[in-house]
Amino acid sequence: MYNKYQRIVLDSFADFKEIKIATLSTADGYSLAGLIEEGRVKDLRKVAYWSIVIGDILDRLLWRIRPYEKEAGMADEFIEGVMHRMEDVFERYGKDKDLNRIMEALDQIIMEGKEIINPEIPAKPKIGIVGEIYVRSHVHANQNIIKVLERYGAEVVNASISEWVNYTTYDRFRETKIGLRLSLKQWKLKKAREYIKDMLHYRSELFYQEMMQDKIYKRARSALDITEDHKVGHLEEILKQEDTFAFDVGTEACLSIPSIINYVREGFNGVVNVYPFTCMPSTITSAVIRPIVADMKVPYLDAPYDSSVQPGREAAIRTFMYQAFQHFKRNGRPS
Repeated sequence: MYNKYQRIVLDSFADFKEIKIATLSTADGYSLAGLIEEGRVKDLRKVAYWSIVIGDILDRLLWRIRPYEKEAGMADEFIEGVMHRMEDVFERYGKDKDLNRIMEALDQIIMEGKEIINPEIPAKPKIGIVGEIYVRSHVHANQNIIKVLERYGAEVVNASISEWVNYTTYDRFRETKIGLRLSLKQWKLKKAREYIKDMLHYRSELFYQEMMQDKIYKRARSALDITEDHKVGHLEEILKQEDTFAFDVGTEACLSIPSIINYVREGFNGVVNVYPFTCMPSTITSAVIRPIVADMKVPYLDAPYDSSVQPGREAAIRTFMYQAFQHFKRNGRPS
């Protein structure tokens, strides 16, 4: 809607009618068509996806080393510096799609990050975060909940940005399969051919994304035991096994619900659902998952945010972390 209004405004000025507007949307899997020259779209999408995955890895590197840092503040200062180093690396090697040089820089960063860890600090309860992608990922929107959890003794893993990017591609692939089945039932063969073309496009795109994600994580994890990411298809399988929700409904609820179950199966000591106040998908997640995690005897916390300071929030987190420590003492934690 915004880009339509912007188009009207620009067209009202004679000099601006030729200016193109492109909008990135989940409707087409964040296609870049119209944003840059057609011949460069595929290369830019590839390098942009690498940057998203590597950004996720830098986040997971921070969450892995900060709870065990030798001196307070070392990890944050380190990550702030290496983030700008990676920017320079992508500017230098991204245009040539030189992933090896980019990965060499990442290897060096991870090895430097390992030196921040104090090996004498014992392992801490491991907490997983799910929720609405913006609020869970934006430290100001969620009032730095990861740091607050760490302050009370947690090691935290947040859901990745690439999970959502992969989901949009996966969902487009599912939709084209449904459309193909319907068009074949109705004998709309021309429409069926279009769906087959789209289905092959989204399937190949998803295959590439998952392949590159696996490749980058495998190399990063060979240097340090950061938490690996999951495939979206695996989350749908969990929903089918548990019969609790369906991907047909969509929204981040179909990611958050199975992700929570997956965290529990992997031995996490607690899960936090972070979302904007009144967010319907996350409210659905809470309603569906609460009885499940209660049966699994794993601590769970809803953390809605509306930009206001909530005086009871830290008390709730302290209580949650006490429960997580009890779970940790009884069950240990994943490696």
